[in-house]
Amino acid sequence: MSLAMALIAVVSSALMADPIVGGDDALDEVYASGDETVNEDSSPGGIDAPTAPGATGPQPKYRYELTCTESSAQCATTYLCPEEGQVRYDIYVQYPGEPWQYSGSECRGGDDPPPAEAELPEVTPGDVLREVRRLPLPRADINVQPSGTTLVNLDTVFSTKAPSFERTVTIFSQQVAVTATPTAYTWHFGDGTTRTTDHPGRPYPALDITHAYARADRTFRPRVAVTFTISYSVDGGPTLTLDQTITTDGPAVALETREAVPVLVDDPAGAGG
Repeated sequence: MSLAMALIAVVSSALMADPIVGGDDALDEVYASGDETVNEDSSPGGIDAPTAPGATGPQPKYRYELTCTESSAQCATTYLCPEEGQVRYDIYVQYPGEPWQYSGSECRGGDDPPPAEAELPEVTPGDVLREVRRLPLPRADINVQPSGTTLVNLDTVFSTKAPSFERTVTIFSQQVAVTATPTAYTWHFGDGTTRTTDHPGRPYPALDITHAYARADRTFRPRVAVTFTISYSVDGGPTLTLDQTITTDGPAVALETREAVPVLVDDPAGAGG
């Protein structure tokens, strides 16, 4: 079956708590009972979930999508159904005024799919944002020079390596290519001061990002937070950009401060006069 199509099921409120209970026969009884009212949905290909007797107001809608569309042995094993010839479907529910959300899965006979077909739900920016928040976006390690110990009132050099992230995820059975691009770096120096740049800095001898500590005999814990701009493409379509960014905090490192002490050095050659 093509990924371009998904399957919608009309489910009664009696089945909402557990779509699997009763199996196909229970669904057939719902359609044959005549007690349910089905209304046309305003969106293309969609239909409302049936209204239970005595219920008022808009009801949730349910959508069935094939969990596995590949013919590989691995796919068949991963989504094994208890009876031969059955196919596993992912179930999505949409409550009035809310986005579609995953509700579980169900095995149905291959010759008896949910009774109506519809186009796949639109992948919205909100869907992409929720999925990206579940992904392990990279955290940046801070590079400090000199490392471990530095002197007060002298420049300490900070830098990091620009992280990169590309991942393809599945949302509503559609392939969404996600790219997270670092667009801002916020440097937390550990003494209450911060600085934000649009670049990751460079190691010494470059002096792109420096900070001078004013207090000696202290241990500070500097770190860098990276802000990512998220772009995505659905099934090879145009590239879109989310309005909202995502920031990850990098791990902190220990940095001790010391004060330089002048030392008198003898001049055996008498060069000093």
